Amino acid sequence: MMKDNYILSLELGTQSVNGCVFDAQGNALQEVEKELYSLYPKRSWVEHDPNELWYTAARVAAETLLRNNIEGEQLAAFGIANQRETVVVWNRETGKPIYNGICWQDRRTLKFCEDLQSLGYEDIIKLKTGLRIDPYFSASKLSWILNEVTDARKLAKAGKLAFGTVDSWLLYKFSGGKIHKTDISNASRTLLYNIHLKCWDKELLKIFDIPESILPEVVDSCGLFGYTTTTIFTKKIPITAVLGNQQAALFGHSCFYPGDVKNTFSTGSYLMMNTGVKPAISTKNLLTTIAWSINGCCVYALEGSIFGGTGLYQWLRDGIGICNSVEEMEMLASSVPDSEGVYFVPALSGLGAPFWDHKARGGIMGLTPSVTSAHIARAVLEGVAFQSRDVLKAMEMDSDIKIPEIHVDGRYSQVDLLIQIYSDILNIPVKRLSEGNSVLQGIAWMAALGVGLYSKIEDLKLNKTEIIKYTSSLDSEIVFEKQRKWRKALLCAMNWEL
Repeated sequence: MMKDNYILSLELGTQSVNGCVFDAQGNALQEVEKELYSLYPKRSWVEHDPNELWYTAARVAAETLLRNNIEGEQLAAFGIANQRETVVVWNRETGKPIYNGICWQDRRTLKFCEDLQSLGYEDIIKLKTGLRIDPYFSASKLSWILNEVTDARKLAKAGKLAFGTVDSWLLYKFSGGKIHKTDISNASRTLLYNIHLKCWDKELLKIFDIPESILPEVVDSCGLFGYTTTTIFTKKIPITAVLGNQQAALFGHSCFYPGDVKNTFSTGSYLMMNTGVKPAISTKNLLTTIAWSINGCCVYALEGSIFGGTGLYQWLRDGIGICNSVEEMEMLASSVPDSEGVYFVPALSGLGAPFWDHKARGGIMGLTPSVTSAHIARAVLEGVAFQSRDVLKAMEMDSDIKIPEIHVDGRYSQVDLLIQIYSDILNIPVKRLSEGNSVLQGIAWMAALGVGLYSKIEDLKLNKTEIIKYTSSLDSEIVFEKQRKWRKALLCAMNWEL
């Protein structure tokens, strides 16, 4: 990389927008973060204001350059990673959204999804997309907007509307309305994209009643998407990488080969395994998805998503008020040697992989008079680790690969106690980057490849950040007993809302 070939890397997540500049040696400079706000108009509804997403992303991009004293002329490329599945629909003529963005967490389309299942569409949709029928994914949310927003379906049929996940919306805005594209990793999360034929699937579009004219063009994750406008930066910057944030994290950990696994601790908890150039079809309720595509070569992954994840910290803080910061949560949980027999099931929004029980609800089992808020805090951390272990075991069975280690990232991966508990319960080594954001690293690497600053993936490992390693400190018999009681707690929480 040349001296002034800086890469601007942007991640628009669920709770925040993060930006970073990477220098000629692949080192991360100072990072900028701005909080995002979710809207909750009804029970189980979760939305974003698309304009707030855009304004915050533009502000973070500009402030990242300013804080690091970087001029637009010094940028070689720009890459975007994004929260996946969230749906934005806008008017092609005005450029304005016709409704709020419906977040991946939103459950309003549950009845619609259940109706599709009862009509027998589950198998064909899983076969074509690697996913399952669930409100988590984009298609049912898009269908809801077309059916419920005034004149939306009429405008769509007239070719006047554009649909996209958050990456498409940002590409459209950063380019001044010139780009309507998505990358293959995001397309694979919509329930509308055939991951084998690598195209929007006409049968799936018919099932969800989606007009094809509304869809973005699907391209490789790496390559020239287009250029930013000069109103954002002092020159037009080539946008050369787009990835879903979980795929970007996998890439940022150098998980380039089959069997490599990472887990991201963010609003949810996301385990993803690289399975190579052939998709591994899960029989254990995991998702088959596309990790990325470079020069037409598509890499697949197995994924297990835990909806509660460490977004549970916000519930500990705002819902039951037992801590005021992540640091306080860790201190509280560290103040006791164990959870005093308390088990927490992280199913506040239902259970994701490998159970997929939308009727499950969060539970705290094993309460006695001696239990304190510290025990509950520790049980919450353990609950995330227990469900992650269930996903990991399912991955091993689906892939027929024994997982020797796992990489972790995300805002809560810096909580040392959580990662130590994670290693204890999984009983394998856990590796964490000593510093930096693997999502931003991954999208920066992909953007550098896309603009030709690196010639091949193997060169990226030369810039790998130092790793901290955690190893299990619990006796295997103790882990087995804890796992047995976790299963009992899990059964109590499942199918709660009959």
